[in-house]
Amino acid sequence: MKLVVPHERGGQRLDHYLVEMVPDISRSRLSNLIRDGYILVNGDSRKAANRLKGGDSIEVTIPPPVPVALKPERVEFEVLHEDDDLLVIAKPPGVVVHPAAGHEKGTLVHGLLAHCSNLSGISGVERPGIVHRLDKDTSGVMVIAKSDKSHHGLVEFFKKRQVKKVYHALVVGRPGTQKGCISQAIGRHRSNRKKMAVLQHGGRDAVTCWTVLQEFAENHLTYLEVRPESGRTHQIRVHMAHLGHPVLGDALYGNKQQKQINDKFCVKRQCLHAFSLSFAHPVTGKPLQFVSPLWPDMQAILARLRE
Repeated sequence: MKLVVPHERGGQRLDHYLVEMVPDISRSRLSNLIRDGYILVNGDSRKAANRLKGGDSIEVTIPPPVPVALKPERVEFEVLHEDDDLLVIAKPPGVVVHPAAGHEKGTLVHGLLAHCSNLSGISGVERPGIVHRLDKDTSGVMVIAKSDKSHHGLVEFFKKRQVKKVYHALVVGRPGTQKGCISQAIGRHRSNRKKMAVLQHGGRDAVTCWTVLQEFAENHLTYLEVRPESGRTHQIRVHMAHLGHPVLGDALYGNKQQKQINDKFCVKRQCLHAFSLSFAHPVTGKPLQFVSPLWPDMQAILARLRE
């Protein structure tokens, strides 16, 4: 693919220009192509921040998909929807989304590679098709891109907060009001690098709204519908813990009060479930909504609470 920069676009960064002119390729992949020398300006490789001049000639070469080094494995998940561009699944608790230190096998990505044969060239060899993630012990709805066009569209939807996410959670204590929102920036914890935290200075803006679905005063628990308006790491868990109502079973952000409750109800993981996702189809534009019923372990805890 060859492009000639119009004179009125002179001064624009290379990567910003390409994002506009080659919309079918995601921003992250374009950055990788620039870095790896597949995009040339006047015959030479340049950095992403290079300022273009009117009349510059840009040559874009799309390399063939890199074979994924990961070995496909059978990993359990439920398919809620699948077409040529995307796959929507219900992820079980206990499944890590993509490979990382200590989780080189048995991840969702391994299972996706066994399910889909055409993911290898999308969004990198270690995270093929992944446009968002759920924590290991969070269950529920996830969407996976099956084409570059859908990957680009979904990434933009999440970035612009055009994906409506609804979670269900059991939290310790009673919030005191039937609904509310918390708007507090989240960043890496100052001393514990495994944790995120609400920060007074720095961090990234984060908004989480919640509505009480049911209160269990005798057991000091509340069942919530939670709607994160942003997508920060551990956002719901961090915000609810900051309010003094950590997610039941959350070993990282929980308080001393919940240990006794965990033992009483045999809680094995944080009781957080991605209940639904709503968004426009990234290719057809059709409005979509997908729901994953509450996972059986959380259903069993709620049933005991309601007895």
